[in-house]
Amino acid sequence: MRADLHIHTTASDGSWSVDQLIQELISAGVGLFSVTDHDSVANVVTACRLAKQAGLSFIPGVEICTTLKGQSFHILGYGIDPEAKSLERILAHNTALMEEVDHASIKKLIADGLAIDYAEYCSYRHDPARGGWKSLSFLIDKGFCRDVSEFFSTLFTAERGITFPEFLSPLAVIEAVKEAGGVPVLAHPGSEFHGPALEETLDFFAREEICGVECYHPGHDAATTRRAIEWCKRRGLMITGGSDCHGEFVPHRRLGMPAIEVEDLKLGRLWERGLS
Repeated sequence: MRADLHIHTTASDGSWSVDQLIQELISAGVGLFSVTDHDSVANVVTACRLAKQAGLSFIPGVEICTTLKGQSFHILGYGIDPEAKSLERILAHNTALMEEVDHASIKKLIADGLAIDYAEYCSYRHDPARGGWKSLSFLIDKGFCRDVSEFFSTLFTAERGITFPEFLSPLAVIEAVKEAGGVPVLAHPGSEFHGPALEETLDFFAREEICGVECYHPGHDAATTRRAIEWCKRRGLMITGGSDCHGEFVPHRRLGMPAIEVEDLKLGRLWERGLS
């Protein structure tokens, strides 16, 4: 059975609704999947219901932003109870932080001389089917950038004093995921997002009692994937993987790629949960 355990929907910055995702999964031949929206579980219950109707196996998930010494790390929470209070508090906190950054970044761009009407931004309505987020869609529509790449290279920059907020620590999120009945997994540790020190990153998270690592990811080359798998096997930790698909919003991340079979992974009780 093919698996894809890292997918974003319109509940965060993906462009597909759950209904669209189910059809795409069937077309791609993926039988086990997880919806892992950024700091949101809004589509988890719907995904579970529609997966059962379509005869697909589903693991509830979420991807949570954390910060450690100025560096961002994402923690995937699998098998979580989407109604758990421990998660609800953190997800609400992160969502509020990002909304504050959006408003602050628009104000900084205005201070930099960009002809932006702040009141117009406040009243602007982002269409989730586009993927992305409000400030990005607004700035594209007003002609200040062409796409997400240009947004991060010319507008959302440290030179302008615009950066991601300070989220909670990885340990706080790991503990919250466990309290919600889930399994915390370190997302894409070998991608450019985290820099080159793979083993150093993994060893740190082992001390933070991470339960697994996303070894298969489009940001990992074959050597990185192999090193992450070997590291997990030495420690008896879970091995997961997924496409990090965002629908049409990030078109080069294709659903079901890299191609992963369930047998390639080490899911423990999560596999049993996915079959139920």
